Amino acid sequence: MTYNLTNPLDVQNAKTRLDFLIKRGCIIELTEKKQKRTLSQNAYLHLLLGYFASQTGNTLEWVKQQYYKKLCNPDIFIGEREDRFLGRVKYVRSSADLRTDEMNMSIERFRNWAASEAGIYLPDPTSEAEIAAMQIEVERYKTYLY
Repeated sequence: MTYNLTNPLDVQNAKTRLDFLIKRGCIIELTEKKQKRTLSQNAYLHLLLGYFASQTGNTLEWVKQQYYKKLCNPDIFIGEREDRFLGRVKYVRSSADLRTDEMNMSIERFRNWAASEAGIYLPDPTSEAEIAAMQIEVERYKTYLY
C-alpha cells in the first residue's frame, strides 16, 4: 500500500495500518518512494540520444550506454557492489531509476559534452522548432538507430 504522507487522511491510514501489522507480529518492508523522472524528460532524453546517434553513425543503445552513462555521467550511473562469487563488481544503473533532479543534471552534462567535445548542438527542451527538426532527423534514420 502506498501512502502520501502530506495528506492527513493517508497519514492516519498509514498509522492505523502499521499498528494493525504490529499487533499481528508481521514482517513488513517500509520504503520511501522518491520522485522518478518525468515522462517528458524520458522522451526528451530519448530524442537527444537518437539525434546524437544519427549524427555520429552509432546506434542509440551505444550512445546511451557509452557516451551518456559511462562517459558523461559515471557518478550517477556506475555503481559497485560486492558479489559473493565475483567479488567487487561494477554495474550500470538504469535511467528508469533516476530522480527528476538526477535526470536533469545528466541530460545537461550530456548536452554540454556533445557541444564541447563532439561539436554537436543539442537544444534545450523549450526550443520547439529545433526539437521538431530533431524528431524529423531521428525518424529519417530510425532504421539504423535501433
